Amino acid sequence: MTEVPEWAKQLPTGIRIDWGLAGARALGPGSAAVVVVDVLSFTTSVSVMVEAGTRVLPYPWRDGDAAAFAAEQNAELAVGRSAVSEQQPWSLSPAALRRAPAPERLVLPSPNGSAICAAVTGIPVLAACLRNASAVAEWIAARGWGTEENPVAVIAAGEHWPGTGVIRPAVEDWLGAAAVISVLADLVPGGLSPEAVVAKASYDGLADVPALIHDCASGRELTSKGFGGDVAVAAEVEGSKVVPLLVDGAFVDAA
Repeated sequence: MTEVPEWAKQLPTGIRIDWGLAGARALGPGSAAVVVVDVLSFTTSVSVMVEAGTRVLPYPWRDGDAAAFAAEQNAELAVGRSAVSEQQPWSLSPAALRRAPAPERLVLPSPNGSAICAAVTGIPVLAACLRNASAVAEWIAARGWGTEENPVAVIAAGEHWPGTGVIRPAVEDWLGAAAVISVLADLVPGGLSPEAVVAKASYDGLADVPALIHDCASGRELTSKGFGGDVAVAAEVEGSKVVPLLVDGAFVDAA
């Protein structure tokens, strides 16, 4: 990626938001932390597994080397939702992960959230979703981050249009990121970028977030494929207190 122009960095505010891998690369440098949000379903799945005591290793979408990587890391490998078996019961489905035995270590590939987490280096990376937005925000605030001196970048992962590399802004990720921002705004004095102001207002103005998650495009997509249970888990607003922090390549509970 070419050098990011100053106007794109949303400085000097302490709380900022952007989309996808490009957004993480633009806002990450100089930030105290990056919060990645992929509600359907990577960061929701991370929250479920970390709750169960599993160390979750993010990995870019299966490129032929994921199995070798899992073997090197002495970890189990999550497969595609439709490839789940008795031998490999782990997938990107948070509902399936709840039913499966919790391994000590799990490689969890995804084309969006996992790829972003794996690409950010040199600064703390946290995984947030609607289930643990407040827990993550409170943990960040307790460290004095979210100020002009130590800004926080909240990254909505987004989706990709089928068969293309074109990002599709996904409302569930926007709202998950906005939920983190809404809590942070009340806890830290750093101020919101204009983009973060819009995100906070969109979240605060909603009367029924779970209903919207079920009815949004990504929610309908999963439900149409028989994975409505994943949407239900993702819509458990504030249902978790875990704070998944990437430590030595694996998410663990920093709380």
